[in-house]
Amino acid sequence: MKKYPSRHEARLVKSILYPTKSYLYVFLLLFCVTLTQCQRTEKGSAVMTPEESVENMRLEEDFEVKIVATEPLISAPIAMTFDGKGRMWVVEMNGFMPDTLGTGEDIPSGKVVILEDKNKDGLADSRKVFVDSLRLPRALCLIENGILVAEPPYLWYYEIKNDKPGKKVLVDSLYANEGNVEHQPNGLLRALDNWIYNAKSTKRYRKDGDRWIIEKTHLRGQWGISQDNYGRLFYNDNSTNLLGDYFTPGLGSTNKNQREVTGYQKKVVLDNRIYPAHPTPGVNRGYLPGILDDSLRLVNFTAACGPLIYRGGLLGSAYEQNAFVAEPAANLIKRNILNNKGNLVKGVQAYKGREFLSSVDERFRPVNLLNGPDGALYIVDMYRGIIQHKTYLTSYLKKEINKRKLTQPLACGRIYKIVPKGKKLKSTTMPQDPQMLVNLLGDPNGWVRDKAQQMLIDRKGNDVIPALRNALKTNNTFKVMHALWTLEGLHALHTEEILAALKHTLWPVRMQALSVIPSVISQNNYKQYLSILNQPNLINDNQAAPYIAYLCNYIRPYDEASAANLLKNLVNIYALDTYVADAVISNLQGREEAFQKKILKQIPDTALAINKRMNLIVKEIQDKRKNNDPLLAERTYPRGAAIFRSTCQTCHGADGNGIKSLAPPQNKSEWVTGNKEKLISIVLLGLTGPIEVNGHLYKAPEITADMPGIGNSKEFSDPDIAQLLSYIRKSWQNKASAITAKEVMDVRTKLKGREKVFTVEELNSKNITN
Repeated sequence: MKKYPSRHEARLVKSILYPTKSYLYVFLLLFCVTLTQCQRTEKGSAVMTPEESVENMRLEEDFEVKIVATEPLISAPIAMTFDGKGRMWVVEMNGFMPDTLGTGEDIPSGKVVILEDKNKDGLADSRKVFVDSLRLPRALCLIENGILVAEPPYLWYYEIKNDKPGKKVLVDSLYANEGNVEHQPNGLLRALDNWIYNAKSTKRYRKDGDRWIIEKTHLRGQWGISQDNYGRLFYNDNSTNLLGDYFTPGLGSTNKNQREVTGYQKKVVLDNRIYPAHPTPGVNRGYLPGILDDSLRLVNFTAACGPLIYRGGLLGSAYEQNAFVAEPAANLIKRNILNNKGNLVKGVQAYKGREFLSSVDERFRPVNLLNGPDGALYIVDMYRGIIQHKTYLTSYLKKEINKRKLTQPLACGRIYKIVPKGKKLKSTTMPQDPQMLVNLLGDPNGWVRDKAQQMLIDRKGNDVIPALRNALKTNNTFKVMHALWTLEGLHALHTEEILAALKHTLWPVRMQALSVIPSVISQNNYKQYLSILNQPNLINDNQAAPYIAYLCNYIRPYDEASAANLLKNLVNIYALDTYVADAVISNLQGREEAFQKKILKQIPDTALAINKRMNLIVKEIQDKRKNNDPLLAERTYPRGAAIFRSTCQTCHGADGNGIKSLAPPQNKSEWVTGNKEKLISIVLLGLTGPIEVNGHLYKAPEITADMPGIGNSKEFSDPDIAQLLSYIRKSWQNKASAITAKEVMDVRTKLKGREKVFTVEELNSKNITN
């Protein structure tokens, strides 16, 4: 791997030369530094062969990057999965941003292909097109004898017959009906609990015979989703290193009035600093102060995606359950070290001043990371010049793209894997024998464990049930957990087995036993679960307490009084615990105000967590009753409503009240209902930095502190933007006047020649055109 000059080069030159007071020398030497950086940037923007690209990567010592697949066998890969034979099923999004205008984006050029290494030399040499003519496909998932394929707005299921598509079934016509390419559901992660989860979605999916079940779940992340050894989900948004859940994913989303459930969508790693290997001026708002450092390198994440909890067992114990995050805008992959303390998961960056992997190849675009059948860490590299969608593409970035000729070529793509140097890898083929699959439920490689569970469920054979029940009695924790969920997937899990697991000495097993109860609870067995959940060893365990509170929602249909009494006991014991408080509230849809009155009589101290959280949700419910008729604004401004859903809702929320870590509220915002010129200016060119809304100062990390404008997008005309702003100004509790196309045109004319986004200070000044 090549070594490049220090990222602090410019700063060192300044510190050495300024004391000399020789400004000519300063100018000349700084010019030399800048020239060197420009030469590196031009070199980095040229197309490299896969071998050259690998040579230009810096990687953590003792590891190496191996090429697994490359063009012409693959192009524009964005998602991937492995089958039991170790073959790669890859989504090609060939239509993404063919140029800076997105010309031809809707042409059905996407594909799902099967790549195979037939001669076993480590490099894929066979390509089969499974399905083509797809419009911007984005995710896939193998299940039973078929495959899920996400092609917005649809989610399809194709039967697989001899590696060719058979019967095609529409699973969800509204899978990705809102948001643009950067903000539509993706992932299709088949998790430990046998449900399929997504990023940027509130839906989860499950196949039950020929029927597809769709349920509500928490909104999670933006692009990419992963799970740890215990089935907890991790994800992120483009400005955030890592987000995740402290609890298993099937709980806590039952109260539609509860906008936030503590313990879900948590910032697991707070530090968003990155360390590119080369100058990266080609980022969307690189001209803004603080986006690039003095050596022109990106300072913080701007395109974080594809997070992976590594579970491969190959890289070594120090790397197990580490979180790796891709940053394609800066051509790097970050490593974070996670630590568990009770239910909480907290993480820190593994290094300061460097990355696990970084490259000077500007076209190296890691967009997804995977655990592999051989234990390696796999990288899906789109290898493309343009990765910013046209909706948010600034004039600045268009110039950078054109200057370094990043548009072409469009037919590249690479898949790599990271392995220890000199390490011999295991076979990547899964056995068909069910007993062997049961044994693999305890394998050190998490991918193997997951695949063994899935294959046992997919074959639907009852002959394996005795072996699974024996696996519950082993000392291998992984094997016990996976056997539990495999039996659940086969509808063969007995109450006695769950009760035994609830008494297990190890918390991870008890955690899975608590998590599986909603799948099996019934009129016939709920009393047994109710009895054990009330026992001191569980109810007094602060790790188990939130789970017990969530489970009351599943006991209530059979015994409302007992469920209410259990919640009351939890409130008495854990009145200070925010996690328990929100778990309790998840049970209370439609009954929040009545419950609050009871709790205040029982525990009147308003400083306690339960009363604070109850007060917050009751206020939100009462406030929501004041909203305008939502259908009226949509009927009056249909185009505006459509644009809001595709462009604004993904950050500001469907209810206009903002989304944590993304954007502030538009509902009751003085910036929305106030001065028209300011609002139009923000939407045309964007806004950066902290902003005060309704007396609260929103700044990073509470929001991204950066809203892109859409004025440069050819998608939206002045009448479109007028409709959008009128819709927002008339929605929720906003009661402002409409905005006309002429008003938008007048502001656009006034701002002609300006490219940079606004700050609050500029908008509040008398002249906002500078």
